[in-house]
Amino acid sequence: MVATATNTVDVERAALLRILAEQRDFLLFTVRGLDDEQATRRTTASDLTLGGLVKHVTAVERNWMRFIREGSTRGKDVDYEDPATWEEHANTFRLLDGETLAGVLADYELAAKETEAFVNELPDLEVSHKLPDAPWFPKDTSWSARDVLLHMIRETAQHCGHADILRESLDGQKTMG
Repeated sequence: MVATATNTVDVERAALLRILAEQRDFLLFTVRGLDDEQATRRTTASDLTLGGLVKHVTAVERNWMRFIREGSTRGKDVDYEDPATWEEHANTFRLLDGETLAGVLADYELAAKETEAFVNELPDLEVSHKLPDAPWFPKDTSWSARDVLLHMIRETAQHCGHADILRESLDGQKTMG
């Protein structure tokens, strides 16, 4: 069988979504069986919590899908010296009043379905936008949908590692090994 351009894009898209789903599953495995108190307990010197990590990757995934769809929606007026900017970011890592692990997990599942539906509707993975001006991005760099998906895999995997450490410190459970 000769691979067509559409087949190649479909195969690549399926592979990226499969690997992202595998990383999500690792994170979900790490938080299984926890109650809200355990999900919000700090178990290391870090401020990270297991519930907060799930909340954060949910927000990140939605932000990156919005980026693929619309480009950067951050204005150049973001003040990275302003403590309020960093507090807003830190709150993506925290379960705030009224938030529960069950609610965060349900939202993560919904975000995953939204991502998969959106990515499967893209005609290709070449749609590209300029990254926002931020200290951690190279100036005048653009990312394609492919770049974003690879970044999401990388970021989710990184947070899976954080979650492994937090969970093992909480009760000895290990995701692998």
